[in-house]
Amino acid sequence: MLRDITLGQYYPTDSVIHRLDPRVKLTATLLFIVSMFLFHSFLGYAVAGICLAVVIVISHVPFRFMMKGLKTIWFLLIFTMIFNIFLTDGTILFQWKFIKISQEGLLTAAFMGLRLFFLIIGSSLMTLTTTPNQLTTGMETGLRWMKVIHVPVHEIAMMMSIALRFIPILMEETDKIMKAQQARGADFEEGKLMDRVRALVPVFVPLFVSAFRRANELAMAMEARCYRGDNGRTSMKPLKYAARDGIAYVIMVLFLVLIVFTDKIAALIF
Repeated sequence: MLRDITLGQYYPTDSVIHRLDPRVKLTATLLFIVSMFLFHSFLGYAVAGICLAVVIVISHVPFRFMMKGLKTIWFLLIFTMIFNIFLTDGTILFQWKFIKISQEGLLTAAFMGLRLFFLIIGSSLMTLTTTPNQLTTGMETGLRWMKVIHVPVHEIAMMMSIALRFIPILMEETDKIMKAQQARGADFEEGKLMDRVRALVPVFVPLFVSAFRRANELAMAMEARCYRGDNGRTSMKPLKYAARDGIAYVIMVLFLVLIVFTDKIAALIF
């Protein structure tokens, strides 16, 4: 299951989305997240879903591979939907003692589930089509204006890049430790909840030791290469906008206009 986590992974292939400037993809992801809160109808979600599906097809990233990353958060999605179904007041459709299901609760649960699904797929699409180095450079370049207010942009971008790079490594390390413990008779799937939590303690201890060891090795490697932060540093591959990046920005604006227009139409119809 840990190998199914796609967050932080890069899927190497040749597509227009992969060749876009990382600043464009960061902006597009941010606008897509914002757009999820601009509509409250199934028509808006249908338009957003169609646009997201088109981008996925263009990216050449297999949808099945992207769905693998959802296996670890199905519980969160289902729990959120159930929470909204039973705790939202409105027109009662079913009631048994203190358990009640309302029409508004069902709609809220459906909207919340779709919203989380789109947010996760849209965000993972950015990491799957952009290398950690490109993300770091794009974030640092795009947020360079924040240095005026003394925000450590370079350090923030570097920390995010390291975190994204180490997520797959730590997941693989956790998988190896769990298999080693299972070979020694450990059982992580049977027993009561507290028993399974206690069984994970022998996994967390060597995992934290490995994480600190890797962090120390990374720090020594950066120090050996005379890393001194952003002072006097230049980029080996400076970012330059191309014609396709300008077209992508125009498509983003059209997408936001379409979303707002769709929500207005849905409000008039329904």
